[in-house]
Amino acid sequence: MIRYKLINHTEYNLKERESLLNGFEVDRTLAHVLLSTCNRIEVYWGEGDAPEAVVRHLYRVAAGLESSLAGERAIQGQLKQAYLRACETYRLSPALHRLFQTAIHAGKRVRTETRIAEGAISHSQVTVEILKQENIDLKKKIIAIIGVNKLTEDIVKFLVSRGATNIFLSNRHFAKAHELASRYNGTAISLDDKRLLLQFADVLVCATSAPHLIIHPEDIPEDKDMLIFDLAFPRDVSEEVATFPRIKLFNLEDIERFAKKNISLRHSEIHKAEQIINEEIAKYYQWQSFRTTNKLTIL
Repeated sequence: MIRYKLINHTEYNLKERESLLNGFEVDRTLAHVLLSTCNRIEVYWGEGDAPEAVVRHLYRVAAGLESSLAGERAIQGQLKQAYLRACETYRLSPALHRLFQTAIHAGKRVRTETRIAEGAISHSQVTVEILKQENIDLKKKIIAIIGVNKLTEDIVKFLVSRGATNIFLSNRHFAKAHELASRYNGTAISLDDKRLLLQFADVLVCATSAPHLIIHPEDIPEDKDMLIFDLAFPRDVSEEVATFPRIKLFNLEDIERFAKKNISLRHSEIHKAEQIINEEIAKYYQWQSFRTTNKLTIL
């Protein structure tokens, strides 16, 4: 039977997810698909029949209906990459292949046949919107970005389009920071020099995949004015930094609360998405029934 194990934002807040992450273990010898994003850690394994709860959950994830920012687009690519990584690493069961292939298809149908993604907003867009609400003059401020990935590249694009010119990028692998900086007229800085950078930065965006804190209280002068966005899971920035009187710190939950105040998805689009998922689940069980019947005939 196909099984799954979940840690996600619907059941646990950010602090709880971080705590549970430390005890989340996956048997690396077991063929599985591991989906890890800022809002969820999910592992799927097994062979044979898949319970409807598993199928429906994965289809909803692929469609963006289980995302904290409903309808967001990033999860589709993240799910596909998780599946492809598993294919390269393990010999997955036919049932697991089918489950993920059909989930990806269901997600594409929802985005193609509904307008649910039109009301969605990404973490990168929310970050820029908060900067606008804070009346940050991007042309005059020094912006530090730690971590190189699609999320931070999207933020760089938004910042540049709004006139930002003083963008400094840092990453564990300097070459990646240099490559991204060169494409957007930014400046790459070694992560070893983060304290020097933070002495001058007006805005800090952190979004690394590090399993530990990157920014500690001693890295930032206590009298420094700074707006900080910690978009990482687990978090990059120590909670203590938020106690500094002139620091504003936004984490993932803050970003998502902001988005939900400003975005309302039309119920009709969510209903259409649910109908598509029901259709695709019915198709999946037709296949599962056919496979089971054929096995019985052969025996």
